[in-house]
Formats: sequence, C-alpha cells, structure tokens
Amino acid sequence: MTMHKPIAHPAPVSEPAALPRAVRADFQSVDDKDMLRAARDLTKDLGEAKGAIYWADMLGSTAIGYGGIATAILTDNLALALAAAVVASLALYRSLMFIHELTHIHRDALPGFRTGWNLLVGIPLLTPSFMYEGVHVIHHKRTQYGTIEDPEYLPLALMKPWSLPLFVIAGLLAPAALIVRFAVLVPLGALFPAVRRYTWERFSALSINPDFRRKTPEGSFAKRVLWQEVGASLWAIAVIASIFALGWRPFLIALAIVSITALLNQLRTLVAHLWENEGEPMTVTAQFLDSVNVPPPGIAAEIWAPVGLRYHALHHLMPSMPYHDLPEAHRRLARELGTGSTYEGANHPGMLVLVWRIARSTMMAR
Repeated sequence: MTMHKPIAHPAPVSEPAALPRAVRADFQSVDDKDMLRAARDLTKDLGEAKGAIYWADMLGSTAIGYGGIATAILTDNLALALAAAVVASLALYRSLMFIHELTHIHRDALPGFRTGWNLLVGIPLLTPSFMYEGVHVIHHKRTQYGTIEDPEYLPLALMKPWSLPLFVIAGLLAPAALIVRFAVLVPLGALFPAVRRYTWERFSALSINPDFRRKTPEGSFAKRVLWQEVGASLWAIAVIASIFALGWRPFLIALAIVSITALLNQLRTLVAHLWENEGEPMTVTAQFLDSVNVPPPGIAAEIWAPVGLRYHALHHLMPSMPYHDLPEAHRRLARELGTGSTYEGANHPGMLVLVWRIARSTMMAR
C-alpha cells in the first residue's frame, strides 16, 4: 500500500486536527488521489447493509422514544416527566436519522425497511422519506455540492452573525410548521393545484437553501410520495383533533419533545460542514475537507450525531457505506494515512469547537 505523504502544518490548539484554510484551498481543483485510492482499497470487504442491525437499532430506538413520550404525558412526577422527555427526544432523534440511510442504501438491500420506517417513524414524526429521497443525492453530486443548486448547503461561515441563531431557531419551529404543511396545505392542495404546486416546490424537502425549488415527482417515486403524503396528512389532522378529545397537555408535551429532537438535528446540521464554500464546484477532496468527522475517543458525538453521522466527512468519501461499517472504515484509513494527512484534516474534537469556529468566521465576514 502506498503511504500518503503527510502535509506539514502547524495545528491550532483549539482545532488540533483541522488543516489550515490555505492548505485546504489547494484541494479546490486537485484531488488527493492517494487518499481516495486508500478509501477504495481499504474498505473493499465492507459495505453490506446488515438488516439485523438496522431493524434492531431502529425498532429499539423508536420503542424507547414513544415510551418516553407516553411516560412524560402520563406521569405527575415532574422530574420523571423531564427525564422521560430527554430520553424520548434522543431516542426519536436516532430513529429519525435513519432517513439519511434510506437515501443511500440500495432499494433492494433491506426489504421492507423503508416502508417500516415510514410507518413507524417518518409519518408519525411528519417527516416521511420522500422529503429526503431525491433531495439529499444532489448534495453528493460532484458538480453541485456547495453551489446554489445544492439544497443542503449555505455558506454559513461567510454570512452575518445573526444568521446562526436564526438558523437554529428555524429548526426548533420545524415540527409546528410540518403540522401546518400536512394538516392544512396538503388538503388545500388537493382542491387547488396552485397550492399543491407551491407546497411541493417550497415545502417538500429537508433543505436549508431558501433558493431551492423541488421538481415534480415522476414514476414510481410519485406513487411513494402519494401514500406517504396522504398518511402524514391524515396523521397531522388526527393530532390536531386529539386536542379536542384529550386536551392540550398531551399535544404540547409531544410537540415539545419532537421540537427538541428537531433542534438537535439543526445543531448537528450546523456543524456537519465548515460552510466555507462560496458557490464554486469543488473536488471530492475539497468536499471532504469542508465536511466534518468527530471520531472517538469522545462519546458525546454518538449522541448528537447518531447513526454514523459523526463520520460525516468519511460519508462524503463513501456515500453508500452503511453506518455500522463507518467506524471500521475510519480506523483503517486513520491508521494507514497517519497523523498530518489530508484525511486527518477533516477530524474535529467536538460540537462546541465547531460552533465557535463558524461563529468566529461570521464575525469576520464582510
């Protein structure tokens, strides 16, 4: 195996693994072929999605999440209710993150998993898989990542400081907005084609780019959209109707729990990339270095970036790698490429350091 030649550079104390921006800029037009070759050669025996792991993880997380919601609603003990709410938020967050896996695994790899996830998680949380399928793949396209065409990219590090709290608050309000989308806009869209068209273009994708407009679904995907959207609409209407039957308390507790889940996801999204691209196409290596790994030994990242998302930069090198194989793939690449390598340049110590890095960059933006 050809060893990758380390890049000599001083490492800041607060960001021990990150390559300086000037070094990362060198890869804007030229790939690190040694790293790409190593990623291919060292992981040939990995990549098979294991159904037992997927089902057990998703079902267990979902059961804990719904059990936590029920406990928080039914108990009169405030401490127990708060503890149950925290557990529910974290468990449902993990369940929800399987939507990311659904966009990358082969459609025949896990029979029934997509349908099961939608019935148990996607529709009840008003985030069916169609809101990510066909959207997230654009984010991984070689010529579209980080450009105006990327639905999941904003140059947050180059924007004004007020954009960061606004970005986080938007995530907190997402569950309430989804209730309106499915309970109000979908029925209206069935009556008025203009509303249907507007809803689909503007409010049917888990995107952060306000300029993104979604194209009309076609073929078999359009059929999946139909049943998922009808199911989510009926569920949203039932949730609103439950207020009249059960009162406000269950609704508000469940909404608060799901809102915390959405907030966690928004915070994770905030630190999933460095957000330093100004709209130009990037090489695979540049995309990798603009993305973030938060590898062990810390365990906190496994909570706020579950289902393999703590290896987000590695995921951009190997998008189809199942989440349960990413830790082993990371170990092999880190061992082979070594300290000071391009690969290590995407490793970061944790969320707080990343948030501070982006916040500091916004304060320096013109």
